[in-house]
Amino acid sequence: MELHVLPPGVVSRIAAGEVVERPASVVKELIENAIDAGAGKIDIECRGGGVEYICIADNGSGIPSDHVELAFERHATSKIGSLEDLTVVRTLGFRGEALPSIAAVADVELSTRSQDEALGTTLSLHDGRVVQRRRQPRSRGTTVAVRRLFQHLPARLKFLKSESTENGHSARVVSQYALAYPSIAFSLLQEERLALRTPGNGNVRDVVAQLYGAEVARAMLPVEHRADAVHVTGLVAPASLTRAGRGYLSTFVNLRWVLSPLLQRAVEEAYRGMLQEGRNAIAVLSIQLPPVELDVNVHPSKAQVKFANEQVVFRAVRDAVRTALSCSATATSALHRYAPPSEGRQSDWAIAEPEPQPSDSTPTIAAAETPASAALPPLRILGQALSTYLVAEGPDGLYLIDLHAAHERVVFESLLEQQKTRRVESQGLLAPLTLEASPAEAAALAELTGPLAGVGFALEPFGDRTYLLRAVPAALGGVDPVAALRDVLQELAGDSRGLTQERIAASVACHSAVRGGQQLTPQEMRQLVQQLEGCAQPRTCPHGRPTVIHFSTGHLERLFGRRL
Repeated sequence: MELHVLPPGVVSRIAAGEVVERPASVVKELIENAIDAGAGKIDIECRGGGVEYICIADNGSGIPSDHVELAFERHATSKIGSLEDLTVVRTLGFRGEALPSIAAVADVELSTRSQDEALGTTLSLHDGRVVQRRRQPRSRGTTVAVRRLFQHLPARLKFLKSESTENGHSARVVSQYALAYPSIAFSLLQEERLALRTPGNGNVRDVVAQLYGAEVARAMLPVEHRADAVHVTGLVAPASLTRAGRGYLSTFVNLRWVLSPLLQRAVEEAYRGMLQEGRNAIAVLSIQLPPVELDVNVHPSKAQVKFANEQVVFRAVRDAVRTALSCSATATSALHRYAPPSEGRQSDWAIAEPEPQPSDSTPTIAAAETPASAALPPLRILGQALSTYLVAEGPDGLYLIDLHAAHERVVFESLLEQQKTRRVESQGLLAPLTLEASPAEAAALAELTGPLAGVGFALEPFGDRTYLLRAVPAALGGVDPVAALRDVLQELAGDSRGLTQERIAASVACHSAVRGGQQLTPQEMRQLVQQLEGCAQPRTCPHGRPTVIHFSTGHLERLFGRRL
């Protein structure tokens, strides 16, 4: 096998693939550059999901004219100068890969002016090469415009999702940095619509209000905890305020947004025993520790970090959240006075183990051997056990029925039948409810409003990211309509398998179904079992979990030693 050195163009695009995975990667890298430049205001615009156009403008320190070309040389950086500097990294970007990587996969125009210069410099690049340079007046700061992303990489374009999905990813990036840097005023324009604007007044609660709504911001509990060299600050929601997905947990280490399983487990441990199954906490946590205790150079996109002492960090975060939750009564009464920011208002913010597996001696009941479409025999309800299961007697033994899974199957098949017959059972609301969508939720709604109408949700725009909910699926019953809709949006927006009516129906059914812990009357128990008996596939929920576990008469006799 003959060895050869790859051409520079191929090397550039391979390296770019490590940094630029999708439009949101470009947004992230350029925002980090703007923050490192000391910007107090960052404006982001995306068109065509970010593939057609991305523009990031800041009012930071700018780049001197004689260094502009150098910014597009690989590994050129102003943020480290020696190997020792890697042990005390204090900036977000330090690899010197962002601009050359972006220029390798898109057309780029950079315009900048430093404080000490009278004129700015504009540089245009195509295929990573400079094609035009000019001097012109402009304000201090830097603007980077990225056009036709992945234009020469059709394979990469093929793996991108819909425009609204890509906008959702970019909105999440901007949202995270707005939470990490509340003193910076962020604005995000997507498809010529304002998706987000933060005041930049230094109050993280005001950013939460912009992202998740004033009610969530009002309920959040302050976090302030020191342990050894670790300082944890931020906001967490009380256990009564949750979301279905994990996307509402934001963690920052030395003001760097990171996705850390360790920090996620620490938060989950703090909430242990407080949250219903399938519900997750809302939290914004900033962890500060000495740079020497942290390795940020473990991932090309700098999305992960490595701690020198993981247990110390784990305990600090867990204890910080636990302390905030234990003080929730006092904190909540004070926060009822919180109001969303008015123009110009100023305030400050300082910034597990595996599940036990059953032993070989634990008796198990095989449910998968019975086809999902196998009909249930006539059942006699005996009662409700552990507030989660129905116990029933059949002609061939005992049946345990999972309340949530069974109701989920019933609602799912009902919604599919409604779609098939075009007779959607929708319940109009006496007064419309207001949904204040986060940027990511608004991006999802751009694609999902029509399909959601097919299962009974009637929504209409009422501002940039506000919607009026006028009707809901009749299956929702007593469930909070806005909370259920948020859960459905998050689940569908994160579903990479493609949008189908079955997946929409399955999501609505999941968030409409009764929850474990809900006590049913004897009449409600009988009605649920009768509806389950009438289902085409009564033995599994739409996600494949069993609705029923059968203990045959013979198996029970063997358990009690009546039969060998």
